[in-house]
Amino acid sequence: MVVQPMETLSGGRWIGAEKWVDVFDPTDVRAPVLRIPALTAEDVRAMYAAAEAGFATWRRTSPFQRARVMIGAAGLLRERLDEVAADIVTENGKTLAEARGEAGKAADFLEYYAGVAREGYGTLLHDARPGHRAGFQREPLGVVLAITPWNDPLLTPARKLAPALAAGNAAVLKPATETPMSGMHLARALHDAGMPAGVVNVATGRTSQISDALLDDPRIAAVTFTGSNGVGEGLRLRYGARSVRFQAEMGGKNATVVLADADLEAAAATLVPAGFGQAGQRCTATSRVLVERAVYEPFLEILRAKVAALRLGPGKDPRTSVGPLVSAAHRDGVLADIARAVEQGARVELGGDAPDGDVFDHGCYVSPTILTGVTPKMDVWRDEVFGPVVIVRPVDGLDQAVDEVNDSVFGLSAAVFTRDLDAAYRFIDEADCGQVAVNTATSGWDVHHPFGGFRDSGSPFKEQGSEALRFYTRIKTFAINSRG
Repeated sequence: MVVQPMETLSGGRWIGAEKWVDVFDPTDVRAPVLRIPALTAEDVRAMYAAAEAGFATWRRTSPFQRARVMIGAAGLLRERLDEVAADIVTENGKTLAEARGEAGKAADFLEYYAGVAREGYGTLLHDARPGHRAGFQREPLGVVLAITPWNDPLLTPARKLAPALAAGNAAVLKPATETPMSGMHLARALHDAGMPAGVVNVATGRTSQISDALLDDPRIAAVTFTGSNGVGEGLRLRYGARSVRFQAEMGGKNATVVLADADLEAAAATLVPAGFGQAGQRCTATSRVLVERAVYEPFLEILRAKVAALRLGPGKDPRTSVGPLVSAAHRDGVLADIARAVEQGARVELGGDAPDGDVFDHGCYVSPTILTGVTPKMDVWRDEVFGPVVIVRPVDGLDQAVDEVNDSVFGLSAAVFTRDLDAAYRFIDEADCGQVAVNTATSGWDVHHPFGGFRDSGSPFKEQGSEALRFYTRIKTFAINSRG
């Protein structure tokens, strides 16, 4: 099998490198399916120089022209949806239906922020001095570094680049090494739609060899990051002493409460994709389910039956409902988390292993897993597993449920299932999370909904919607003496 190289975008040109990095399909990791350029530190510095020049052009470009480029790129993503979705499945492992949804959502981001680019960018203010007018205007920051993860390899770059570009910034995108093709599709659509040279660039390669050049370039005005807490905290400290704006969207240990008055069938049907969609590899994935004791056993029985019916397999098989994890190393880490939970006293109600069989032997699969008997002292209660693993635990009423929802260093997403409107409103008020849902899986799904968590789940800057522009712009206040 001949492994094809894929060039990356730098300064408006598609470039290769002397060395390459292998990319693997998680359904079969015996041989690479693609190679991407292993850029050098010098290549990265040249990319920042191109981005600086691109910013000088793009910030002066009419917002109407910016919108046309972004609308054109969205159209190209939709035209190429089958190809894009197939590549997402190949490098990430999610199902084809999930990949198609991701590609469509990426186009949505471009279309939404194309509209935002045409809107007002400031306001007039009253001035106490006679003959004076005052106001403020929003301006772009400059060159934005966007570091994105492997779990939503197209959606997350689009979520970050669309508002950054709409505001007039240039960008250097660093996609995850495991899943570079998806981000490259976004860059190619923008390039083909007429984006000026240098405005969008994609840095690929081995992080250990380019990290200093990538992270410490003096031309960086802002860094937006989605990924692990360990890396995110290191970046926050790295930029704390510099005048570099930093945004982070990190981990979660998301809990869903099922109260005794809930529709148990509907709650379980919603929780299955919430916990096991994308093989649990989502920051908003439900990982803890707190069920009021009166309905704990019947709910667990319903949930167990629905999870047992999930079909594990390759993402390109239309019958598959849960695909592989992204890599062998990640699979092994999830299996180790399950084993540690069992050692500490948890019970495996379902799954808990790597499946056997020809279709699974060379892939990165973990069976959808339900754990019970988990206590708040166990590691699995507190640590993000990021795999198809859901804890189910009984609670005695809403008071205990809210306490246990908030018993976490994270604060990303929470949900409650109930017919009691008072309980729903109380949960919205008391759940210490950035995203709260009632009788549904998660809020923040639509591109115009602000998205982000509290505490260790992220920084104060929200993504999505008009709130995202707060991160990608700065405020300049002005006053005019019309009698001068």
